[in-house]
Amino acid sequence: MKLFQQMLVAGATVSLFAPITAQASDIVNVDEINSYARSQTKSSRIDSTTFINEVSEDLAILKGRVDGLEVKQNEFEAGGFSDTTVLDGKAIFDVGSVDTEDDTYTGETQFMYTYTMNLNTSFTGDDNLYTRIKTGNHSSWSKTKSDYNTYLSSGNGNGDALKVDKLWYSTPVGENHTVTIGPKIENYYMHATTPSIYEPVLKSFTLGGNAAAYGASTSPGIGWAYNADNGFAISSNVTSQKGNVTGVLNDVSKTSWATQVGYTQPNYSVSALVNLKYNGWTDSYFMSTNGKERPGDGNSTNIGLRGWWRPTDSSTAVPSISVGFDTSETDATSNSNTTAYFVGLNWTDVINADDKIGLAFGQPQKVEGETIDPFLYEIYYKYKVNDSVSITPTIFGGKSNISDTETDMTGYLVQTTFKF
Repeated sequence: MKLFQQMLVAGATVSLFAPITAQASDIVNVDEINSYARSQTKSSRIDSTTFINEVSEDLAILKGRVDGLEVKQNEFEAGGFSDTTVLDGKAIFDVGSVDTEDDTYTGETQFMYTYTMNLNTSFTGDDNLYTRIKTGNHSSWSKTKSDYNTYLSSGNGNGDALKVDKLWYSTPVGENHTVTIGPKIENYYMHATTPSIYEPVLKSFTLGGNAAAYGASTSPGIGWAYNADNGFAISSNVTSQKGNVTGVLNDVSKTSWATQVGYTQPNYSVSALVNLKYNGWTDSYFMSTNGKERPGDGNSTNIGLRGWWRPTDSSTAVPSISVGFDTSETDATSNSNTTAYFVGLNWTDVINADDKIGLAFGQPQKVEGETIDPFLYEIYYKYKVNDSVSITPTIFGGKSNISDTETDMTGYLVQTTFKF
């Protein structure tokens, strides 16, 4: 042990035993002990030069260790996120099967996954750069859009490749106004009013019915939204399908121009949307085969009505209710009109705290002349294991119009979600 360290230990020891020796002075003859110690040892003097050298050596070692810690800290900060970037994400495991009456799907069990990372970055404290990175290995029925409408909300078919799935930037402009622009965005992210609060398993049941009015596609887009302090909101946005930059806002690319007006209070909301689609823009979710492939030149006028209500106390037997109705019209002389409707119910805190029961049903978009009415439903129970993990067993099914033949479909799914 170096001299400097010996002195530190000795000093601490003396200060520790000082109160004890003071109390023990009445019992032990301290003077005799000291006299005996002096007779057994010779006093030693500390050489000042040695002391200074020892101290300098210890200080140099200490400084080197501190410098090393600072270097490691700088390396860590250089490889981390900036202070204004927040990361969250989730991993979803899907195990399920689908059986159809026409044997298109014969009940084989599939094990699939989706992995998502969301990054939000602010540069001013009010703006936001959003990036979603996603991968998955879904295929077959879990990625089927029209016909059976079995596409899962968690469905992703990137084939295990990690890709940028969404990318846009939004910023406030003046009071209550927001402008959004991005190379990878869907128009419903730019709407000022939330059309539905139902939590779906099937993608067909998102947005209060993902038919012609609210149907979207990840594309370049730009939008504006106004949210008044009293709950009134209005928004308008344009997206150009397939990212055809040379055809944005002209007659070359498939284009969607959606304008929404809504009014929202804590327990309810109503909204109406007009979505004008041009140059062959077609949608695929929540539709029959004929409802998707309508005659006309690829232009359509689509109107969507939405509303939702939720009880003040979510733990009662009364569910939240979301409803939607779509109507769409092309310029064809026959079979030009389609309609769709949706009803979604959610109960929370029914069996256990923070659990959820979901029930949704509706008519996929159908042509007015169809003789078979398509129908779709889902029912699930979402059990929350903890704040980060949930398990959702689900049954879904319905009937479809395949080649003018009524075909029944039933699906089973267990979904496990890990949030971080």
